[in-house]
Formats: sequence, C-alpha cells, structure tokens
Amino acid sequence: MTSALSPSSGLPGTRPAAAAVGTAPEAADQPPTGTLRGITVEWPAVPDTQGLLEYLVRDDVLCWVRREGGLAGFGEVARFTASGPERFQQAAAWWRGIQASADIDNHVGGPGTGPVAFGSFAFSYTSPHRSRLVVPEVLVGVEGDRAWLTYLTYDGGAELSAATAEAALAAWVEEISAERSPEPGDSLVPGQVSEQAYMDAVAAGVERIQAGELSKLVVARDVVAHLSTPIATAQVLRELAARYKDCWTYSVDGLIGSTPEMLIKVENNVARARVLAGTLDRSRTHNQAGESDTDYAQRVLAGSEKQRHEHQIAIDSLTRKLEPFTTAMTSHSEPFVLELPNVWHLASDVSAELAHDAGQPPSSLELAEAVHPTAAVCGTPTEVAGALIRELEQMDRGPYAGPVGWTDGSGNGEWGIALRGAVVESPQQVRLYAGCGVVDGSDPQAELAETWAKFRPMIEALGLRR
Repeated sequence: MTSALSPSSGLPGTRPAAAAVGTAPEAADQPPTGTLRGITVEWPAVPDTQGLLEYLVRDDVLCWVRREGGLAGFGEVARFTASGPERFQQAAAWWRGIQASADIDNHVGGPGTGPVAFGSFAFSYTSPHRSRLVVPEVLVGVEGDRAWLTYLTYDGGAELSAATAEAALAAWVEEISAERSPEPGDSLVPGQVSEQAYMDAVAAGVERIQAGELSKLVVARDVVAHLSTPIATAQVLRELAARYKDCWTYSVDGLIGSTPEMLIKVENNVARARVLAGTLDRSRTHNQAGESDTDYAQRVLAGSEKQRHEHQIAIDSLTRKLEPFTTAMTSHSEPFVLELPNVWHLASDVSAELAHDAGQPPSSLELAEAVHPTAAVCGTPTEVAGALIRELEQMDRGPYAGPVGWTDGSGNGEWGIALRGAVVESPQQVRLYAGCGVVDGSDPQAELAETWAKFRPMIEALGLRR
C-alpha cells in the first residue's frame, strides 16, 4: 500500500512544514536539537455556532473533532515514524524526549494544552507502514465553553506571546483549501480484495471458527476512489464532523475518517473506552407494523444471540487487557444501541481508575499499545486471529483499524480505532477500508453487504456513488 501523504507532499493548499518553524525538524528517529519552546493561552475567537469546524479549512490540517469540540493542528515542529513490533515503545520514548527539554508557558492547563502529538499507528506489527507522531506548530483546542491556542517553536529567539500565537494561526488559515464537486470522471473500483475474495475469506474464517481454532475473526477489504480532480480533504472532514457528531472525526497525515469507537481515553487518571460490536445497516430495515426504527434496532441487535455474542467477545477482550493497569473498572451491564446515520451498533462504555506505577499512572499512548488490537477489530484469541487475518485477507491494512488520536505531555489523550476512514494515497486516489466481525453462523453475503454500509460515510463525504 502506498504511504499516506506527508503535510508537504503536494496536497492542495499545503506548504512545506519547515517553512513554518525557526529550525527545521531533524531526523525522525530523534527529537530535534535545542529546546522546544511554546505558549498556551485562552482563545476567545472560536465561533459559538461552528466551534472547531470553523478551523477545518486546510487540507493538511491535523484534527480530532467531536460535537464541534476537540483539537485542530497546523504546521509541524517535530515528527516521529517507526514500524515493527516496537513502534509504540519507540514513539513513547521519543515523546518523552521531546517533553524532557520543553519550556512551555501554559496559561490554561488541563488535557490537550501545551505540546500535543497527533498520531496514527499501523494495525499490525508486521506492516511496513510507518506509524507516526506529528507535533503541530499551532494548535486550537475547544472543550465546552472554553478554548485555547498553543504555539510551539524551536527558534530560541522567537517571541512567545498571545499575539505571536494568534499571528501564527492567522498565517496558516489565510490559505483556505478549495472545495470540489463530484465529477463525471470520479469512480469507485475494487481494491486489493475483490468482493468474491472477501466472501471466500469470510467463509474460510467461519470454517476455522467451527473447527475450534478461534471464536471470532474480523475480516476487512478495501475499495479505491479515483477522483478526476484533487480531493478537498478539509471539505470531507467538515462533512463527516457535521453528519457524524457522535463519532470522532480524525485527520493525521493523510489518514482521514470518522470513527465511532474509542479505543482508550485518559483524562485525570481515569481511562474510558467505547466498544462496538454488532452492526445493523439502517438502509435495510424491515420494521414490523407499528414498530419504530429505534425499537426495530433494539429487537434485531439486542435480541440477536449472534450479535450479543460478538459484542461480549469484544468487551471481554478490552477489559481483560485493561485490567492490569486499573484499580477499579465499570461498564454497562447491558449494551446500548448506538444510532449513527448509516448503521446501528451494539455499544458499551467502559471506565476505569488507573493504578499508579512508581508514582505515575500509565499514559494514553502506553494504554493504547496495551489494549490494541481488541477483538472488535481483530478477533479472539488475538494471536490466532492476527495470523489468520494475514493469511486470509491478502492485503496490508496499513493504519486501518490501528490507533489514531493524540497525546499530551501529561499522559492524557484520546486514541480511537481508525475505522470508517480512508488513506489519501495521492491527491486523486483515496483508499477506503471496512471490515466485519465473523463468528459461527456468519453469512458471507451479509458480511459483504455490511462492509458497504461501513464504506458509506466516506463514499458520501467524497461525493461518490457505488
């Protein structure tokens, strides 16, 4: 799979990252030399109506947005990339190195303030895809009725004030990316895995489950969007964020989407997660007489032994991996039905008090490594399912279904699972991914139809049709 675009690799409306900082970042495997300096100030200029969506104006924006709140980053002062089984530990060590010498004047405090790294990680340790952390030069944060602005630089002589932070932000957002309309030449074509190959893989997975090798397997496939004109990434992000308000809309270095699933969130020593497993396509409802859509979803999802079994496997997978890091954990006794514009899901929220190891609780990045991959995107047992995915899918997932999100210098952060998304491989080629949980009794044709339901958010945001 072609690597995701970097911020300076030619997307419309971008400029090289080095032009935005006093000293260009050095090699990706080491923190830049010198001291990272910065300032975080309260920021009253975020509009009340659109919130953070007002700042999704550049195709190279880094973002993590939900219900008009979250984080948006511009430019780049530092970057880390790695692949292989040690990618998480290497990233965490690099981030600690960045923090060790940082000199930040933080007038706001709290999660997401000060230096923040946006990141995405390959699903598999066998993937050659480069996992990454990117530290933006300018960051806008919104949470409820408060907002803040962070400006970072390695320029030792740069003035650090609210005025310089505001000027840096203005310099980035003055270049607003163009929008695009669907063109006759736009097309959606099979990717590395054809529809028939996908159904064959599902059938083979069911056979292995029935043979007792594992209890659940997640099988994914891809499709490719060919665009006649360059993608308007900012437009796509605004469309996703506006339509999928209960999801987390993300953009990290060419990986874009809107995920409904929170892998792990850490805030003030509390970890939270949202687990999804069990899906129902909203375009294929068969309501009984007098039955509302909500009642229909409750009956078909919550009333299905297969769906509840798949969901319980996912919950057990997460809580088992998270438990060693906690002192107490709570979750819903019964899953709830999460209503999204394209599908319904069985969902459960989990929260946990984090244990302190040598006086420090685990960071969000450390917990993301510990709980990834869950049964919701891999299967169970994890090792068996992971090996079978490599055997049956016949493609590299790259960052699909891997952790995507952000972390700050205090260990807070939010890491979702990179679902309902795509990789921008070039300005006119976008690869979309979707997968489904396979258990005993899964039907290949039904699982194929479910992948199309999960492709729908990105297909519609791109202005395409099947």
